[in-house]
Amino acid sequence: MIVKTRNRPLYIQKLQALLRRLPKNHSKIPFIQETLAKHTAGYRGEHSIDYPLSFLSPQNYFIVHDLRLPHNEYHFQIDTLLISPYYLFILEVKNIAGTLFFDQDFHQLIRTLDDKVEVFPDPILQVKRHKVQLTSWLNKHKLPDIPIETLVVISHPNSQIQTSPPHQQYVRRKVIHRNALPFKINQIEGRYNEAILSIKQLKKITRLLLKQHNSSDSSVMEQFNIHSKDIIKGVHCPECFQIPMERVHGTWLCAQCLHTCKTAHIDALRDYSYLIQSTISNREARDFLKINSNPLASRILQSISTETEGNQRGRTYHLTFED
Repeated sequence: MIVKTRNRPLYIQKLQALLRRLPKNHSKIPFIQETLAKHTAGYRGEHSIDYPLSFLSPQNYFIVHDLRLPHNEYHFQIDTLLISPYYLFILEVKNIAGTLFFDQDFHQLIRTLDDKVEVFPDPILQVKRHKVQLTSWLNKHKLPDIPIETLVVISHPNSQIQTSPPHQQYVRRKVIHRNALPFKINQIEGRYNEAILSIKQLKKITRLLLKQHNSSDSSVMEQFNIHSKDIIKGVHCPECFQIPMERVHGTWLCAQCLHTCKTAHIDALRDYSYLIQSTISNREARDFLKINSNPLASRILQSISTETEGNQRGRTYHLTFED
């Protein structure tokens, strides 16, 4: 049973908003596009294991996707966690094409693709670290001591897994292609005969995991050192992405493709919350949406925000949007 679904990461949405709002000749665009491509590929890779996992019995497993938990002063993130009465299973998903050499002497992953060699952190070491962190988290919350299995899942269909002869057996146990995942899980199930967790304890752990989960909300503006003055203001067209649309007779009109939309301001204010801040005043809304009417800005903000602060003149609205 899936208890936490895998949603499009907030970080990806922020990068997309940033690309929409920068001038086409901005010097940082190539770096942002490269970062977006890497994270989008990673998300697609994680999503691709949902089908193999659908073969699991929903009565035997609780499935938690995209989990981020506190550990001391930091956080650790697990792509997918399987929770059963017998053991926990951490899955680390990598969507990397090419020849993948798992160097266990120096703990690195070496990818060769089109005669180009790239080095990545060792995902086997990464998932081993997650096991230590999850064990510590369980102990901190006085939860039962339960075995934790780990696995690196290569989701790209055109990747070849290699390692040096002394480490072949170890890497074979720790790394698989995604299509082998159900069979690997069945193999691991055979190792455990005694249930550690009751149904009540399973539900308690799941509730606590969901309660402790904390999505990352880092600033992409700070990451790429972009000033707010570089951001293009206005409502963007949902069809051709031209900025700005014009407000005409209660709707938004795109001068380029002539598309009209009554709610295009919602996506614009979502961009504002992703890039600038999560609260906005009437004046700031008029400035960002490029409208002159104070009452119109108030109606727009009241229609999408249920939480406000301050009096009428200094009121700010909290911008919250569903995924």
